[in-house]
Amino acid sequence: MPRKASVLLIFILVLGSCAPGSKVSRATGLPKGTPAPDSGTPEVGVTTIPTGTPAPLQPLSPLAPLVPRAWPAPFTYDSPPVPSTPIPGPVPPIPLPPDTVNILLLGSDRRTGTDFRTDTILLLSIQPSAGGAALISIPRDLYVYLPGYSMQRVNTAFNLGNEIGYPGGGRALLADTLLYNLGVTFDYYARVEMSGFKQIVDELDGIDVRVSCPYTDWRLKSPDLNLDNPNNWQLFTVPTGVIHMNGDYALWYARSRERSSDFDRSRRQQEVLRAAYRQALQLGVFSHIPALYQTMIQSVTTDMSLTDILKLAPLATKIDPAHLKSRFIGRDQVTSWRTPGGAQVLLPKPVEVQQLLVEALDLTHNVAPPTDQGRTVQVINASGQSGWAELAAERLTYAGFEASVDPSPAATQPRSQLTDFGIGSGQARSEILSGLGLASSAATLHSKPDSPFAFQLIVGQNYNPCFDPTRNQPAPN
Repeated sequence: MPRKASVLLIFILVLGSCAPGSKVSRATGLPKGTPAPDSGTPEVGVTTIPTGTPAPLQPLSPLAPLVPRAWPAPFTYDSPPVPSTPIPGPVPPIPLPPDTVNILLLGSDRRTGTDFRTDTILLLSIQPSAGGAALISIPRDLYVYLPGYSMQRVNTAFNLGNEIGYPGGGRALLADTLLYNLGVTFDYYARVEMSGFKQIVDELDGIDVRVSCPYTDWRLKSPDLNLDNPNNWQLFTVPTGVIHMNGDYALWYARSRERSSDFDRSRRQQEVLRAAYRQALQLGVFSHIPALYQTMIQSVTTDMSLTDILKLAPLATKIDPAHLKSRFIGRDQVTSWRTPGGAQVLLPKPVEVQQLLVEALDLTHNVAPPTDQGRTVQVINASGQSGWAELAAERLTYAGFEASVDPSPAATQPRSQLTDFGIGSGQARSEILSGLGLASSAATLHSKPDSPFAFQLIVGQNYNPCFDPTRNQPAPN
């Protein structure tokens, strides 16, 4: 495999790895052992990945016993506008297992120049001891306190940190912003520009995205046309199903929100990331790291060294998609609000946000071990609609089940049916029905102890593949 999927390596590695690497101080947001720069020295951005010998691997200290830190007062750096809402106090850090590795995945809106916003923000928390990971979408319009500055959208923190002379620059300000407002931060980050994202997908030969809901929005008739000419735009619809997308298609699908919302976009972004992960596994990216490294760093900005990546790579395929928990700071955790200046932002509901993050980061009770046959589901397509079995299977993985799609569709039947072979629990059966939006009458019991699956799902014509994972997310145990 000469260059396929090379620039996706960082994103795919952090989505599929579960080993600790060199750590970041949760007090400064800088790599451990790195002295904090003077307050007047901003970070100008990482343009290449350091290849020196990293610090020895160390387990991550749990957040709970940290001594409370002193936060810089508002307006310490630069002269920001007076906030139009009260500045909240810091939230308590969320306890995590000692071996946790948190990685922030960022998508930049930069087209030219040096200014940018991180319009895509996802926190990946890898917990080897739990055998799983959590992928948490953070909306770009979340209106939070940037320590030492003022209230602002979270997607401005990285760029502002570079501009205002925050100690450690943009990386440190974003890390401190997440710690102050959400009680979490990150050990590494990986940022990709729009052009790099398109190249990533194209070098994968495109990706097969499992589109659960049809989506219509304005799209350029051709990617090389002038964006400022209204005649160059058309309404374009992505149908429900397994849709093959090239780089331009996937970027538009993951970024568009003119006729949608930031919450719906978060769902689509996670659909795209899961598709890229599956494709990279099929192409065998992880066995070609050294040869792909130099190509990769041309499109991805990160603070992970080649040595760090090599330490992560052997474990890159050990997290099954069913053990990657998807969660969203969604509609139930925020309040829509317009600032006096007219900006539409999202005010976090502190209690609801904290509950969501606690549940998302508790993998000990919510991620089934790989050997748990009681959470296996065979999915058979009898809907007459192409790809609907894959959509149902993907929805089951969101709920923590291992779903296997039978490649041979069955004769069309009008109603969906779940057969319980008596291997799984009643609770698991209820979770499947609830997760798929099926009534309890859709389930039947048929004892079959030698079945390779605990459940069998027949996807019928009445199945509705569209669902909103940003609403009614599970509460903490």
